[in-house]
Amino acid sequence: MAEEESSIDQTQELQRIGNGHLPDQPSLHVMVPDKIVYTHTRLVTLSPARLRERRVIAALEEGPLTEAYKILRTQVMLRMRENGWNLLGITSPGPGAGNTLTAANLAVSLALEVRQTVLLVDANLRNPAVHQLFGIAESPGLVDHLLDQKPVEDLLVHPGLPRLVLLPAGRAVRSPSELLTSPRMLSLISELKHRYASRIVIFDLPPLLPTDDVLALSPYIDAMLLVIESGRTQTEEIVQSLRLLKGVPILGTVLNKG
Repeated sequence: MAEEESSIDQTQELQRIGNGHLPDQPSLHVMVPDKIVYTHTRLVTLSPARLRERRVIAALEEGPLTEAYKILRTQVMLRMRENGWNLLGITSPGPGAGNTLTAANLAVSLALEVRQTVLLVDANLRNPAVHQLFGIAESPGLVDHLLDQKPVEDLLVHPGLPRLVLLPAGRAVRSPSELLTSPRMLSLISELKHRYASRIVIFDLPPLLPTDDVLALSPYIDAMLLVIESGRTQTEEIVQSLRLLKGVPILGTVLNKG
């Protein structure tokens, strides 16, 4: 009961602070993408056993967790379509809350729908983990585009799941906030936003409170999703996170490890 009351208190606090928490009526104006042929993107074969081991299960099996991600997918898409958004950042107040796992499963679940494609960008340049979750070997990625001018087309990875493409982070760097707000990064974000109208771009971001990485990038992302770790994330951390993200639309919170 104590945990339930804590969740209710957190929800009330979130609603009080605002930023827009619950989706309203959806827009039904969506575009159906043409058949996608990956002629340039590097194709990798995923191991279902590895995906299950890492809990990336949205495309593998039915069950309560998969259904939870479908509900999250629907809520996210309603709000994104309503506002004409296609850039979504996923972060958490502190480390270890499961935002990368949430980003991966949400991306997979979104890609199961035939009405849009999904690009999952590993923007946690201090501690890249998307490739590990999918069981993909470390390879050049976003950092190599930003620092070494490598074309994005040469860095994308198609994991064999229809309509899903990954942009790995590449090698880790110590001070990513300068890279995340560099002219080259902002140009890339603009291109990703406008090049494909039917594409949802999910940025897997580092935790919000320990560094300025998310704050630096947040003005250029349409909306944020905040992952909360059940039993560990404190209400004060959520309140502080929402205050720091003031002005950035918050789609809602995901209670992880519940």
